[in-house]
Amino acid sequence: MVESDGVAKPMTADQHAGDAAQALTAILQTQYLRYLIIASWALGLLGVVPWWQALLWFGGTVGAGAVRGAFERRMAERVDGGWGFVFPTVATVTTGAWAVAPLLAWFSGAPFGQPLAVALVVSGYVLVFAQLRSSPRQAVIISSPYGAASIVMLLSLIGQPEFWSLLLVLPFTAAGLFVLVTMTMLREERIRAFQAHQAHLIEELESARDKANAANDAKSNFLGVISHELRTPMNGVLGAAQLLSATRLETTQREYLSIIRNSGDNLLSLLNDILDMTKIEAGKMTFEIVDVVIEDLHKRITGPFEAQAEAKGLGFVSTFEGEVPMVVRGDPLRVCQVVQNLLSNAVKFTDTGEIRYVVRGERISDQRARFEFQVTDSGAGIAPADLERLFQPFTQVDASSTRRFGGTGLGLTISRRMANIMGGDITVTSRLGQGSAFTFAVEAEVVEWARPAPAEEIHAEVEGVASLRVLVVEDHPVNRMILEAWMSSAAHVTVTAENGELAVKAASEQPFDLIVMDVNMPVMDGLTATRLIREGGLNADTPIVVLSASARSEDHEAGLQAGADAYLNKPIDFAALANVIGRVPGGREAVAGLSSALAQSVAA
Repeated sequence: MVESDGVAKPMTADQHAGDAAQALTAILQTQYLRYLIIASWALGLLGVVPWWQALLWFGGTVGAGAVRGAFERRMAERVDGGWGFVFPTVATVTTGAWAVAPLLAWFSGAPFGQPLAVALVVSGYVLVFAQLRSSPRQAVIISSPYGAASIVMLLSLIGQPEFWSLLLVLPFTAAGLFVLVTMTMLREERIRAFQAHQAHLIEELESARDKANAANDAKSNFLGVISHELRTPMNGVLGAAQLLSATRLETTQREYLSIIRNSGDNLLSLLNDILDMTKIEAGKMTFEIVDVVIEDLHKRITGPFEAQAEAKGLGFVSTFEGEVPMVVRGDPLRVCQVVQNLLSNAVKFTDTGEIRYVVRGERISDQRARFEFQVTDSGAGIAPADLERLFQPFTQVDASSTRRFGGTGLGLTISRRMANIMGGDITVTSRLGQGSAFTFAVEAEVVEWARPAPAEEIHAEVEGVASLRVLVVEDHPVNRMILEAWMSSAAHVTVTAENGELAVKAASEQPFDLIVMDVNMPVMDGLTATRLIREGGLNADTPIVVLSASARSEDHEAGLQAGADAYLNKPIDFAALANVIGRVPGGREAVAGLSSALAQSVAA
């Protein structure tokens, strides 16, 4: 019986088997102590019996211990099924060899013989119950030879005064063994309760982990939908703002229009930050490895910020130091995103002085180089205590910065995690009143150290293109109106369709020079419509440009696999769309050749 919550509960067969397993495991782990104890008993016997008797007992008991050890090892292979009768029988017989020692001492006639015998009997009981404390029934059976030796010793004292003294030692010994067994059972019951509680906690943690994973997946799906739903109306807002900027406006109206465009750009920037953070946490951030011309990358990074710094009255200095290769392999979009975030912060938080941007190169080998993109400002600087939480998500330096500049506080967090994914890191040094220096260090594979021939410049605005017949497929009425207005302003003729099914029908009835296809639409989506148009008919070879609010590379790939030739993100960059239209006379191949460059340009 074991006690649990104040109620006695019978032990199950599994518990008995488990106790047997624990006891036998402990015996096997400490069986070398058995021979040490046998040797110590033999030394004790040398003090009261002839040496040959002590040696004979030692040899016989060691042999019995070896036999018992062999049986214990065999029993260990099937102990989960219970003790059975083999182990108790063998253990009892071998214990009989031990019980000979107290009898030898008792009848030795030596002055210390009888006290030694009593000590050996008590010691024998303690050894058995200590080894089998979790199985007291087995301990009683296996220790029975000591009981037999005690009876023999008592019988030899009948009629003598020492009889009662020895008899009274037995309750004393039994009480000690009872306490040993009881304390052991209580302790092991607590251990079992703790293990059960621990198993329950593990189950709860696993359940919580599964729920957290499910919630994370749901969050990612939710943000994907929200991304599309927010980008779609923003396409109308920013598209209309672009069209409106081409009309005659008063000064006040132009200021209001500038506010609309800037606010829309800021909203898209915040949305992209949240989506990037979600992708990083989910491990779904994708990186494209392409050849990158460092000079072109430098212009792409610094271009927007030279004008911003000039508008604030700040100096902007950019230089190269060290050995910088001309062409490397990497993801120019992600590198731009990291460095431009550092430059954006530098311009934002600097009121006077200058912004210094340095690109340092170091040759590691002929095939590899190390880069340091360092942005140094002359702003207010950052306190040492604030540096520790600078890269924590949704955190800015202090409350006043949040009120003055706004933002999600995700920029530096995203930048550092992107740098880590690329095998690099971002470090910062700063002193109050003297500005800050942020350094993005990363390594890259070198394609070419020498300067390549200058690439042919591609102009976004294309002139002299003949009037085209364009099929615009878009379910949102504002977006259709924006696209129609822009096409009309460029002297192109447009036909519109509200969903993919109407687009397939229109494409089967009349030829078009270009099809602009939205992706997410009711009735039939744009990818399905694109596949049906490609299957045959009047416009099977007509260039198709896919539009979508999703900026994920896997969505781009899905559009191209469906048969599209180019992929543009919403809100639409009309300069990029004009670039596509300029390639239309060259057919699908000409448009497809521009697809990759457009995707990177729009995403940047």
